[in-house]
Amino acid sequence: MKICVLDGYAANPGDISWDEMAKMGELTVYDRTKPEEIIPRCTGADAVLTNKCVIGADVMDALPSLKYIGVLATGYNVIDVTAAGRRKIAVTNIPAYSTESVAQLVFAFILECASHVGAHARAVRAGQWERSADFCFWNEPLTEISGKKLGIIGMGAIGSRVAEIGRAFGMQVTGYSPSKCDKSVLEGIICDSDIISLNCPLKPDNAGMINADAINRMKPGVWLINTARGGLIDEQAVCDALASGKIAYFCADVVSREPILGTNPLLKAPNVLLTPHIAWAPYEARVRLMNTAVNNIRAFINGERLNRVDA
Repeated sequence: MKICVLDGYAANPGDISWDEMAKMGELTVYDRTKPEEIIPRCTGADAVLTNKCVIGADVMDALPSLKYIGVLATGYNVIDVTAAGRRKIAVTNIPAYSTESVAQLVFAFILECASHVGAHARAVRAGQWERSADFCFWNEPLTEISGKKLGIIGMGAIGSRVAEIGRAFGMQVTGYSPSKCDKSVLEGIICDSDIISLNCPLKPDNAGMINADAINRMKPGVWLINTARGGLIDEQAVCDALASGKIAYFCADVVSREPILGTNPLLKAPNVLLTPHIAWAPYEARVRLMNTAVNNIRAFINGERLNRVDA
């Protein structure tokens, strides 16, 4: 079996071994692949693994030997799954590998907004405590999150874990799942939460759900956390709300266009914490991802369905 990995650097920049995958067949790994390089590099391959390289019907038609596509991520919108199904090409993804690490980043954001650890540590190193007239000082507002209302939009594995951690901190937690909850629950989260965490997939019916209208219904000084997808947010509306103080803090690991563009208004907005889509990337999570990728291929070779997303 010939296996081609198109953009392996994201999941494995060199700190994890490819050896287990190499046992599955003849393995070729590329760190990065340009769109025009996909077909030449995959020609003759039985299995192709991708993270962000797009594989549409035209690519599949040019690769008659292709039998399997493995997505090295949970989201598989880079694959034309319908086209793959028509061509009897198996497609798999990697579910639930980053639950702990994404939930961890949600609370890294929340705790930074609550205690401003980074800002205060920098202030100490700059001599501000040394020069203080008092035995201690703080130059940012400090907040206790116990008792605060945490609203979670999206109660899959990650949202459920965020809820567990929130309760451990003594927060009042409300979660919304479109398949299990009435819309009134979502409206309650929008209107009543002190902190809102987005942990839902991006779909046509929720794109831009955090827009000017939704923000107007939020409590003054709300904290907004997005570790899901940038398309859930109307970024200009969020910037306007930050400028007015309606939103106190906005924290995001994702934006509408990635890598972020220099023209993104969030880069100049006040009280914004942006990280470069790293919630999924701790070593432990990526080891789980790689192990699952190997197991997916092994199951396919053995004629078993594991983490299949094709029809």
